[in-house]
Amino acid sequence: MNYDHHQESESACRFCGTPLTYTFVDLGMSPLCQDHVKPWELKDMEPFYPLHAYVCDNCFLVQLEEFVPPSKIYEDYAYFSSYSDSWLKHAKDYTEKVTKRFDLNSKKLVVELASNDGYLLQYFKEKDIPVLGVEPAANVAEHAINKGIKTEVKFFGNKTVFEIIMKHGEADLLIGNNVLAHVPDINDFVSAMKILLKPEGVITMEFPHLLRLIEGNQFDTIYHEHFSYLSFSSVERIFSYHGLTIFDVEELPTHGGSLRIYACQKRDTSKTVSSSVRELRMREHKAGMETIAYYRQFAERVKETKRNILDFLISVKRKGKTVVGYGAPGKGNTLLNYCGIRTDFIDFTVDRNPHKQGNYLPGTLIPIYHPDMIKRMKPDYVFILPWNLKEEIVENISYIGEWDGKFVVPIPELRVYSAKSVDADPSFHFYT
Repeated sequence: MNYDHHQESESACRFCGTPLTYTFVDLGMSPLCQDHVKPWELKDMEPFYPLHAYVCDNCFLVQLEEFVPPSKIYEDYAYFSSYSDSWLKHAKDYTEKVTKRFDLNSKKLVVELASNDGYLLQYFKEKDIPVLGVEPAANVAEHAINKGIKTEVKFFGNKTVFEIIMKHGEADLLIGNNVLAHVPDINDFVSAMKILLKPEGVITMEFPHLLRLIEGNQFDTIYHEHFSYLSFSSVERIFSYHGLTIFDVEELPTHGGSLRIYACQKRDTSKTVSSSVRELRMREHKAGMETIAYYRQFAERVKETKRNILDFLISVKRKGKTVVGYGAPGKGNTLLNYCGIRTDFIDFTVDRNPHKQGNYLPGTLIPIYHPDMIKRMKPDYVFILPWNLKEEIVENISYIGEWDGKFVVPIPELRVYSAKSVDADPSFHFYT
């Protein structure tokens, strides 16, 4: 395999430059998934872009072409990490773990790339460990700065890394959670991380695992903000090319199944490669992730899922039942736009994030309200769009059982749960 030809082309692999000819899945045309429509924009035309994922037949990186510059995506970004309790707990647990493992203290510097609203760095700050966030979305970074978290509002890469080092020094711990998939120029990003990392520093990154996306039929996690869909082997290949070694990996339940990798400088001999690295590499190899055939069966399964979701919605609407959504996540917009679901099927959705309330979902123009609207309207079905948080959501609104309301979870396959018997009968299925 040759990774050296990084030619610029509209349809060339963003890592190795090979022309992209194999489709992974084509989800049609879709608007930007966090680009919520304001009430005064309802009559304006929305831009839609192809949501067509390819797989490179040289390095097996699954990816979208870049249609929208990141500067457009992060202009007025609506995703705030702090509105999910389970995600905050995940961040706090991680802080405890790495502080102990890497002996972090007041003389070390923790840097987080795509630090969002300070949801994670706040826990290091509480321990008096110096922190720095790098966050391109100014409106989100402002919330971190107000919490007293030092934040550079800029895109991270070779253009900005030296300025960051001059001002703040190199990183002992360099963190990137759910950012690697979001960068269009993955070579620029990873090579800049190597520059920012101290000789014996550690990088940890979390990203949704492509193996889990395929096994769990998570096609709705494909959207324009996610440029790459990452297997362990493809990330290991990219890191190795840029002089970084992955020495440990953990499998996490977050975002439908993620990996947390631990990497260091290649010349850092103080760290040994764990057995979990070798085991995961072998498991992906056995699954066939280094063959094109593995990726080609996914598209048909996605079409069948669409047909099942529409079958369900058509049947309950014909019976005069009401259906509302819960959540306004990026993945929900991919699913709704691909399936062509608008207010003819789902009356409205609700979200805890006040930045989303009062607006409309992109493309489908489903209104977004405060969660209290569910209590007021007493719908027959609540369609859970952020299915990765379904336990948290079911717990928060279990009161829909008072009027015999039911939960609908669309992925990996559509299932309907009675709010009264979620624990008792988790296998209840619409078709049975």
